[in-house]
Amino acid sequence: MSYQWKNIGPLANIPAQGARRLCFGHQGHPVAVFRTGADEIFAVVDECPHRQGPLSEGIVSGRTVSCPLHNWVIDLAAGEALAPDIGRTRALPVRIVSGEIHVGLPLAGERAA
Repeated sequence: MSYQWKNIGPLANIPAQGARRLCFGHQGHPVAVFRTGADEIFAVVDECPHRQGPLSEGIVSGRTVSCPLHNWVIDLAAGEALAPDIGRTRALPVRIVSGEIHVGLPLAGERAA
């Protein structure tokens, strides 16, 4: 899959165990970037699969985030809701280049994982 990589700035702009909603989206949906306490970075479409709650406003714990609306827990690496809930949000690739976070957006006509 081919990506358009967007530089969203330094890692330090996202607090540990926090998130930032980006000023651009993907295919009409908002995108959020999360930083875990272990400095892992993840990007997902910023919509809970249950009722499109803003995941970027949820609580990050380990490699998951809890939706602020109904407490669904979402795995940040895969975008999957944890049992007993079922559903997923789109996960997007990220990379760190010289301390800067880059989010990969699939090129037109390609679908994200």
